[in-house]
Amino acid sequence: MTDWDDAYANMAHITGGDALPDRWMADAAAYRASGVWIEEHAYGADERELFDLVWPDGTPKGIAVFVHGGYWIQTDKSFWTDLAEGARASGWAVCLPQYTLAPDARIAQITQQIGRAITVAAHMVAGPIRLAGHSAGGHLVARMMCDDTPLFPDLNARVDHCLSISGLHDLRPLMRTKMNAKLQLDPPEAARESAALRTPHPRANITAWVGGGERPEFIRQARMLPLMWAGFDVTARLVLDGEHNHFSLLDGLKDKDSAITNAFVGV
Repeated sequence: MTDWDDAYANMAHITGGDALPDRWMADAAAYRASGVWIEEHAYGADERELFDLVWPDGTPKGIAVFVHGGYWIQTDKSFWTDLAEGARASGWAVCLPQYTLAPDARIAQITQQIGRAITVAAHMVAGPIRLAGHSAGGHLVARMMCDDTPLFPDLNARVDHCLSISGLHDLRPLMRTKMNAKLQLDPPEAARESAALRTPHPRANITAWVGGGERPEFIRQARMLPLMWAGFDVTARLVLDGEHNHFSLLDGLKDKDSAITNAFVGV
């Protein structure tokens, strides 16, 4: 029998994992203090319906959206500001949205929040839209590629590519974890919110990116999306990134010349 709590326990299997949240906060704070131009905007009435918009030095090539993870139950945009640097240095405006956490919101509601955040941010920056998200954030951006995307057609037409980093594309196993006391997933919602179980919209273009040193369940989740969408006339690919763990692969987003930044905002 699978121990589903252990299957999704990332920090417990990373040496020094307990120290990571403090490092993230320090790195993000240092980046915010570095002089980059950052604006905070509301995209709704809820106190957590906010995003940071990090501007490049010149006219933006377009808008790149990065959605944070934390199993929909923890962290916010302030943990991840420095991850905008690779895309910002490449000439993109970068939107970092946060969302209402479970149990105050169900996952289906969070999906709609991210759709609204992208909509508001995209009306502030002209040009193409690139989406990326990590873990639970990977789930949320993958949902933008589904047939029931909350993005209106005119906005959807601007989305060039979606990068789901260590994304969760089948939510049904999470019903067997202790986290579900907060997530409150039931079988109908878990199925509706699983991108791998949905039909992609006709313009879907997505890459599932996962570290080769991640927990086996995250590698399975990454493999599952392009496998399930292979029967549709869309682009869905898998990248297995070296020996990176669930968090080390994010460091590449700070480097404009890294492979993962190129996948996010490259040609």
